[in-house]
Amino acid sequence: MQDIKDKTLKELSKDCRTVEYVHEMLKNLFRDTLQQLFEAEIDDHLGYSKHSSEGDLTGNSRNGYSKKTIKTKFGNTELQIPRDRNSEFEPQVIKKHETSLNG
Repeated sequence: MQDIKDKTLKELSKDCRTVEYVHEMLKNLFRDTLQQLFEAEIDDHLGYSKHSSEGDLTGNSRNGYSKKTIKTKFGNTELQIPRDRNSEFEPQVIKKHETSLNG
């Protein structure tokens, strides 16, 4: 596990030349990680992964995304929150109506 971590850090840091670049890289990494968490949450909620034929005729399916801007220690971050057709999906990582993450 440490090898994977070291390789990842080396790859991420190879183009870093300024503190601002590091800050932007961390902000993007944070955003991308949250996006992956949202995708995993909607997969779990619907019971099948994106583009899977298991979702055919289930009565509920993905229905695009909603934009959400949250305030973090990295600055404002725009996210794409997945939606379902029945409007039953409740994100757990960042709940509905939350606008800041300070932890």
